[in-house]
Amino acid sequence: MSSPDPQVRAARNLADPSPENKPENKPENKPENKPENKPENKAENKAENKAEDKTENKSVRSRSRSRGPVVAVTGAATGVGELLTARLAASEEIKQVIAIDERRGEVSEATWHVLDVRDPAIAEKLRGADVVVHLALDLDLETDSAARTAYNVRGTQTVLTAAAAVGVHRVVLCTSAMVYGALPDNDVPLAEDAELRATAEATGVGDLLEIERLGRRAPRAHPGLQVTVVRPTVLVGGTDTALTRYFESPRLLVVAGSRPTWQFCHVDDLVTALEYAALEKIDGEFAVGCDGWLEQAEVEELSGVRRMELPSAVALGAAARLHRIGLTPSPAGDLAYTMHPWVVSVSRLHDAGWRPSWTNEEVLAALLEEVEGRHTVAGRRLGRKDATAAGAAGATVALLGTAALVRRARKARRRF
Repeated sequence: MSSPDPQVRAARNLADPSPENKPENKPENKPENKPENKPENKAENKAENKAEDKTENKSVRSRSRSRGPVVAVTGAATGVGELLTARLAASEEIKQVIAIDERRGEVSEATWHVLDVRDPAIAEKLRGADVVVHLALDLDLETDSAARTAYNVRGTQTVLTAAAAVGVHRVVLCTSAMVYGALPDNDVPLAEDAELRATAEATGVGDLLEIERLGRRAPRAHPGLQVTVVRPTVLVGGTDTALTRYFESPRLLVVAGSRPTWQFCHVDDLVTALEYAALEKIDGEFAVGCDGWLEQAEVEELSGVRRMELPSAVALGAAARLHRIGLTPSPAGDLAYTMHPWVVSVSRLHDAGWRPSWTNEEVLAALLEEVEGRHTVAGRRLGRKDATAAGAAGATVALLGTAALVRRARKARRRF
């Protein structure tokens, strides 16, 4: 029996060459047996070797992709959906990416279908997919709340029903850690399986709670369908939310007696967490964000932006009035997320082998760079003229000046 070690076999062959290993004793005076060293032959050989390597690599990639899942992404043309679509399309672990949106995106490697996610015809577009990552949500501050809810809830219902109808075995939903609620008695950090105690008083949170309810109900209504829910913390990176606008203010509003804590999530980390979910490396419900959190004093020190402290009744009352008359896009409920802790453990992702690539400090720095030059007071974006006045007068005067806006709006209503 020959040795399994190739070095041992080689040594044996050199020591006692067998007939097949002995070199042929060819006469040296036969030039016709010598290979001609032509440059063109070397070039041809090199080209052939490259072609063989390319074919072999392509074959390896093809074999690898043939074993991966087919993943469909809704909301694939913009934002997080676009980033995830590009990442999945480049992954050797994914067989195919089906991209769905109301317009065609830039990721050419994906198979595109242009339609509204509320259209029942989406079922045929999802046929053949193993996993659907549903990211077609409207959480724009400027969108009419009734229209936003109609789109978000109906879209999620349609995607879940369509996925079950064509044999998709997993749907990944992306909501927010805001569903835990921001409350003064919250644990720091909250466990991922903590009770969801949020109310519908903050922007879009009512929609997210309803989406989670639909996600919990779907496996009971459609046996065989599994639902994974991903809950990012304060999302940063090309996003515009009430929480990112908080850092556009000339002063950071702090409600007296509150205990704000900040835990960020960069979109890059959300995309890799969604990829984990799409590859079924993790399931169930889990949070995603940076490790740990920042206290308000740390945020102020790192940002260099000073605080403006107001009594709770003044801050909440002003926010409610301004939103009610349409001067600000953010309801008073958004303030709770800048008052009370709602940071969450990300242990489930850690247990699955995932790690964030950003720290809270790094994400805060990126956010401050992103919002530089923008000016917001009480959630309302100011024009250049208003911003100059606010900067000169200070945040307190700017906020108190909103009382004049309230009076002006009331007078305008009385004229009609």
